[in-house]
Amino acid sequence: MKRRGLLIILSSPSGAGKSTLAKRMRDWDPDIRFSVSATTRAPRPGEVDGREYHFIDEPAFKSQVADGEMLEHAHVFGNFYGSPRGPVQEAIDTGKDVLFDIDWQGAQQITNSTLSAHTLSIFLLPPSIRELRHRLEKRAQDDPATIARRMDKSWDEISHWGSYDYVLVNDNLDATEEQLKTIITATRLRRSQQPDLTGHVRSLQEEFEELS
Repeated sequence: MKRRGLLIILSSPSGAGKSTLAKRMRDWDPDIRFSVSATTRAPRPGEVDGREYHFIDEPAFKSQVADGEMLEHAHVFGNFYGSPRGPVQEAIDTGKDVLFDIDWQGAQQITNSTLSAHTLSIFLLPPSIRELRHRLEKRAQDDPATIARRMDKSWDEISHWGSYDYVLVNDNLDATEEQLKTIITATRLRRSQQPDLTGHVRSLQEEFEELS
């Protein structure tokens, strides 16, 4: 039987591993679509418009928000980020899962939206704050001032862990990956994700009555 798609939300403070694990989920199941966010920040070296992000200017972003074209949006580190609604709705209707690498603000907006019944939210915790700082420094993507801002913001992110469906401590990438696979596989089988169940049960009832 066909199923509805899931909105799979991965959130964590910067450096806790959500981007790495999001990529691993795509490698595990290529049918999982990655939600390409729109942002007003400038591209980093190697980033391509439409692949990592849709890079747009601030007036265009605000216009899309005003028109209801963003499923969620947030202002982070001086830039706007948001998830276009159209591609997500299309994926849900055709049984495709959409993976979101977003913060707690975006997660809250999605879980409070009309698509909340099809949302799976997962929060990743670091094993320690020291390890979180070490990971940020090791990946060498940001200057020291940006790392300091991310560390200052990390506890605010962590403080919202209780609003998620599942919370995992990412102290081992391979183990966390297996846990994510288990959670996604089980959630795909929720009754709300299987629109054909009602018709199937009805056919069983008709067959039962015929045989009685």
